[in-house]
Amino acid sequence: MKRFGIDNQSALGIPLPELRKIAKGIKTNHDLALALWKINIHEAKLLASMIADPKQFTEPQADEWVHDFYSWDICDQVCGDLLDRTNFALNKAIEYTNSTEEFVKRAGFVLIAAFAVHNKKAPDDAFLAFFPIMEREAWDNRNFVKKAVNWALRQVGKRNSTLRFHAIATAQRILLQNTKSARWIATDALNELSGKPLIING
Repeated sequence: MKRFGIDNQSALGIPLPELRKIAKGIKTNHDLALALWKINIHEAKLLASMIADPKQFTEPQADEWVHDFYSWDICDQVCGDLLDRTNFALNKAIEYTNSTEEFVKRAGFVLIAAFAVHNKKAPDDAFLAFFPIMEREAWDNRNFVKKAVNWALRQVGKRNSTLRFHAIATAQRILLQNTKSARWIATDALNELSGKPLIING
């Protein structure tokens, strides 16, 4: 966990595959999930995200959990296994990307990426509003934010040719910002979306 930059101060050391087996045995249990979240054990929070019910999950509960994030793996697990399946996912994504808190802001962009991967039938219009947000926040050099911006840009761009066109155009504009974070976000996204490796000095 430490090698991958995961905060393990409250961890027991239970591997994620084992937690998924436990969650499969429990299935959906929303009340248990809410109780587990309040326990100061890393794996309890991960398990909570696996057994919570997206249909019962409320916006205040989402805000509470997101503001409790202290490690990228919990952020990504909650966003990718739970929040992206709620009916308020996209609205919360916009809200969280405006935060000054690193993991809350990351949650906004991870939500975009996860929604793009899991919601195959979502219309293109659902994603177009996120490109200006990605461009706006590309300056943020904090590791967990810039990686999430890049992730969101790539995942949305990979949905279809229309969104790929907009993602490439966005990445090209981000590149013009000429900050270290923006160059990394744009270069990495363009390498994947254009299919042609780019070499950017600096």
